[in-house]
Amino acid sequence: MQELKSSTGAPGFDNPLDLLHACHDRIMDQCATLQKLLQHLPVHGSDVQAQQAAQAVVRYFDTAGQSHHQDEEVDLFPLLLASGNSDAETLIKRLLDEHQVMDAQWSALRSQLQSIAEGASAVLEKKLVADFSLAYGRHVMLENTQLLPLAAQLLSQQQLDGIGKKMAERRGVSLG
Repeated sequence: MQELKSSTGAPGFDNPLDLLHACHDRIMDQCATLQKLLQHLPVHGSDVQAQQAAQAVVRYFDTAGQSHHQDEEVDLFPLLLASGNSDAETLIKRLLDEHQVMDAQWSALRSQLQSIAEGASAVLEKKLVADFSLAYGRHVMLENTQLLPLAAQLLSQQQLDGIGKKMAERRGVSLG
């Protein structure tokens, strides 16, 4: 597969698999912010820095995180399933199950982060953050090592271009 990069050097919509991989990196950055927030809150409470960090994590998972799951569930997974590849079918079933688990974890975590963002609370459950971060870490690893290489193998450039176009549309970006 030809590797195309945007002018900034970061993957663009013309390379949707690399864009998904880059999104995985940003997800893990958000999980790292959650870990830092866990350390920050007992010492500083829900100060301005904690509020801003909580707001940023909520904003990310409510927007880019949701778009990322839609990129996979609406655009990528159906094309892989249509390929008739049994490995893809097994993998996608597992990934969809994981999406449901992570969505439920996010719902619980989001309410705590929203309270911190509003300065109303300094409570962030360590186990909830650990479970969420671990689930995402394993999920990202599985997608990076199995899903994305399988997609690169099974999908045509035309299919990848279509995914990139839909990803851009989902984010309100015009490709030309």
